[in-house]
Amino acid sequence: MQQRSQPPSSFPTAERVRDPQDPYEYLVVTVYPGQSLAQARQGLVEHAEYGKWELKRTVKYSGGLYRYWLRRRVMRVERTMHVY
Repeated sequence: MQQRSQPPSSFPTAERVRDPQDPYEYLVVTVYPGQSLAQARQGLVEHAEYGKWELKRTVKYSGGLYRYWLRRRVMRVERTMHVY
């Protein structure tokens, strides 16, 4: 039987996901059982306020794992000057 490994930190883990065709980039925040939901919420508030992220989806899995998807629009910049 395999055991699931818990992250060593008490802070939630975050992973950035980006698809070149999608106009949004995503930040997936995972909170494992036993980690503080208050710290996770504070982290989500900071991401939203300072990083311009918005909450897209929240899922609570059986076993106590929470996963939050945050997204923000990717700004594509076009060159305005021609380089010869």
